[in-house]
Amino acid sequence: MRFILAALVFSGLIFTAAAQPAGPSDSVYVVTAPAPPAGLAPLAAPVRAPKSFGQIGKDGRLTLLPIPVLFYQAETGLGYGLGGLLSGRFSADTLTRPSNARIQYWTTQKGQSLLQLVHTVYTPGEKFYLNGELSAYDILLNYYGTGPQATSANESQTEYKLLIINQRLQKQIVPKVFFGAQYRLTNVTDISFPTLTTDERAPNVFLRDPRITARERQNTRVSGLGPVITYDTRDVPLAAFRGDLLDFGVTFNGSGLGSDYRFVRYQFDARHFQPLGSTRTILATQFLGQFHTGDVPFRELAGIGANLGGTLYNNANLLRGIYEQRFRDRQMVMFQAEIRQKLFWRFDGAVFGGVGNVNNYIDKFELRDTKYAGGAGIRFHFLQRDRVNLRFDYAWGTGSAPGLLFAIGEAF
Repeated sequence: MRFILAALVFSGLIFTAAAQPAGPSDSVYVVTAPAPPAGLAPLAAPVRAPKSFGQIGKDGRLTLLPIPVLFYQAETGLGYGLGGLLSGRFSADTLTRPSNARIQYWTTQKGQSLLQLVHTVYTPGEKFYLNGELSAYDILLNYYGTGPQATSANESQTEYKLLIINQRLQKQIVPKVFFGAQYRLTNVTDISFPTLTTDERAPNVFLRDPRITARERQNTRVSGLGPVITYDTRDVPLAAFRGDLLDFGVTFNGSGLGSDYRFVRYQFDARHFQPLGSTRTILATQFLGQFHTGDVPFRELAGIGANLGGTLYNNANLLRGIYEQRFRDRQMVMFQAEIRQKLFWRFDGAVFGGVGNVNNYIDKFELRDTKYAGGAGIRFHFLQRDRVNLRFDYAWGTGSAPGLLFAIGEAF
């Protein structure tokens, strides 16, 4: 069922994208009249090429396109909605990397919903870099407990409303190095859960997990602020062919900022991209570590698996194939790699895999607790100019059923 629905959406988006002009990622679509013979005045001003479907703004530097949303999951039923993608540059400076913003709304048969805006913006000359998210969820997720030993027998439903406001503002201090601040607010309300696990054989693990306090089962607000520094030489962040990303941030959460919990988050993200022989084959790698001190509520624990956090992980999907935060704890490390191969026309293929682990203490990580994930997929160049790809993956991982994933943009 998931495959049929995703395939329908995929086919529709391919049809839409086929109307877009083909060209290299930094092309400027301007056609000028031939130069007149010497001594004669021009017969006409330069003639600009007509804009293709979705192109807006001066010289068609921006593209705005609708994106249908359609999916099926056992815990939510049929989900459907609509989104929009804005991509391009806000000036004629082609050395400034393209920006993008995505908005979407969906709802499901069982009453879950999401309204979300995610954006990555480079101002002209890349003087400033803005990366942010505004999300309002009515969500149902399976909870398996905390720690690396969380078992599938613990599978229990949790349902709550979640508001996320996350915004980074960084200034370029030297070429390709940005420094600034990040603010993050998460607000969890209306928490509810059945009394039994999904197989109805034991009490809900959310009620009996010794590390979940009674306070965490109530409305919770977390608010934090801290510095962030980024070194970013990626040519196009949405689908890099070459370059590196080194990103380090610290977030201080406390009562002075309106937070119900006091803790500190440290996060280090390192990515590397390089062609293997030519840009037809790209190797992409990522290491991410997230570490906490203090009193961390369950929703803010580090987790591996495809995530709902948006900019929490700098818009990366962690270990596709493992269920959303299937394993969570105070400390987490993860490594993943992907080979992206040009196939034909606008289609690419990809194979990927990764390993990761969580634990309450950094010095307690054990090799035997390592979690694995992997898979393969296809890519369709939805907007060639800005390297906006549609991603369709089949993935599997530790403690999770194999699944099909459909998204806009590369996983990292």
